[in-house]
Amino acid sequence: MNAPAASTLRTPEQLAVAGLLAPGQVAGLSEVAARYAVAITPTVADIIRAGGSDGPVARQYLPDARELDVRPDEATDPIGDAAHAPVKGIVHRYPDRVLLMPTQVCAVYCRFCFRRENVGPQAGALTDGELDAALDYIRRTPAVWEVILTGGDPLVLSPRRLARIIGGLEQIPHVAVIRIHSRVPVAAPERITPALLDALRATAKPVYVGVHCNHADELSTPVRAGLTRLRQAGIGLVSQSVLLRGVSDSVAALEDLFRGLLTCGVKPYYLHQLDRAPGTARFRVPLDQGQALMKALRGRVSGLALPTYVLDIPGGAGKVPVGPTFMHRDATGRATAEDRDGRSHPVDDAPGEHAA
Repeated sequence: MNAPAASTLRTPEQLAVAGLLAPGQVAGLSEVAARYAVAITPTVADIIRAGGSDGPVARQYLPDARELDVRPDEATDPIGDAAHAPVKGIVHRYPDRVLLMPTQVCAVYCRFCFRRENVGPQAGALTDGELDAALDYIRRTPAVWEVILTGGDPLVLSPRRLARIIGGLEQIPHVAVIRIHSRVPVAAPERITPALLDALRATAKPVYVGVHCNHADELSTPVRAGLTRLRQAGIGLVSQSVLLRGVSDSVAALEDLFRGLLTCGVKPYYLHQLDRAPGTARFRVPLDQGQALMKALRGRVSGLALPTYVLDIPGGAGKVPVGPTFMHRDATGRATAEDRDGRSHPVDDAPGEHAA
């Protein structure tokens, strides 16, 4: 079977024909592809070829037999979306913001995705009625200050559909900020067309795109051009990355990633501890190792290039920062601050003489 030229690759057979898998791997991956959606765009395929089939980008996207190894501590809904879903397409975990998920389809399917049991071409998008009900929930919930479009990937929607959603949010007075989480700028930058940019600008409210990127190799020339188009259109850009074994679990890899993003005009925002979705154990990095990596980056890179290291508490309790601490107290209660070289310095934290 020949993969169509310049098309998304969706089966192990197509991946083998495209040179991304060895022919002998195909049979062993059919069960994986049947359970978890596969999609590799031409942009990502080019990056994989450049970095090799066992490189840090390939590991994120190529199916692997280990995905069928499900551990007892893994869950199909590891961050508890379902417990906070008042209507279809809405997750309302924090008082002042909601997730709006208009589609469960993605341009590419990450092998570590925490929603991997729900996303895929078969999942589709909200119907007109379901979208209206989701927008109505936001409309009648005045505490909602920010709406985060996610899924799936909202930027796979047609510009017309996206403009309808953003235009609907524009009409809700208490919604002040719109954020869109997407892999599209990295995986399919050709989708960042004038029509899509017009859809993102169908509101006077600030729009931010949270770009999912985990390795500097993903910032290819077409990707950088797409990010430039977004930035020049006035769209705020922040990043979300996941700490992944074999991809980003070194100081050098994180330094290159965060600096690379910042030079593209993307502010590193979150570095996520991996959520325990089924079949993702091979990507896990221990929390203390992640803290050590973030500690080593302090002083090596600009503060603008440092994201917040976060853990999404299993079960739906929300995100918490889990980065390293640089403040300590000895047995007497005296405070010290640790500098970037690991040296301790006394800190006078006593209240002033006029403190209440």
